Amino acid sequence: MPLPSPATRPRKHFSMIRGFHLADAFTLGNAACGVGGVFLAMAYAAKADLSLFMWAAALAPAAFIFDVFDGRIARWRQTHSALGRELDSLADVISFGVMPASLAFAAGANGGWDALILIYFVCCGVSRLARYNVTAEALSEGADKVKYFEGTPIPTSVVLVGVLAYAAWKGNIGATLWGGAWTIGPWMLHPIALLFALSGTLMISKTLRIPKF
Repeated sequence: MPLPSPATRPRKHFSMIRGFHLADAFTLGNAACGVGGVFLAMAYAAKADLSLFMWAAALAPAAFIFDVFDGRIARWRQTHSALGRELDSLADVISFGVMPASLAFAAGANGGWDALILIYFVCCGVSRLARYNVTAEALSEGADKVKYFEGTPIPTSVVLVGVLAYAAWKGNIGATLWGGAWTIGPWMLHPIALLFALSGTLMISKTLRIPKF
């Protein structure tokens, strides 16, 4: 009797989860930190409780730690996979793209120009990760990992979160956000948002090459 084809073979419950590796669990930890940070940023905007903002900021370095260890564990256990790479990119978009932008908006960078800059920043992060995914094999030149980054890696946005956390600790968010505010045309711009514009631009740079250790 012929065996059933893979298409007709019965599928086990939670078959996708069963296929996850240990490194993927760390990647999901990264994503969970990012989502938690977004929720806490929204809670701060609603309640103006500074502790909520500081907890949100603290989740950025936590996400970074998960991000570092998922790569190390994947290399240690030799469990690289296309699924793992996609999971990593999606988690990074949340934790190092959407979450820092949400924190900046909650901190007071919520003018019209600020919003456009923060959207630009997130789009740069998405574009940078997509480019990395399609060029990683070529950049590795047959080695186990990529030798250098084209543009700054998106996890460098942890530095921006650190700036926001320090400003919050000093009481310089909201109406007293560092740098003040400029009215340009119909909208308002907070100069601190320009740091996100710079970060996004550096991420999509094609000529900036950073060695990967």
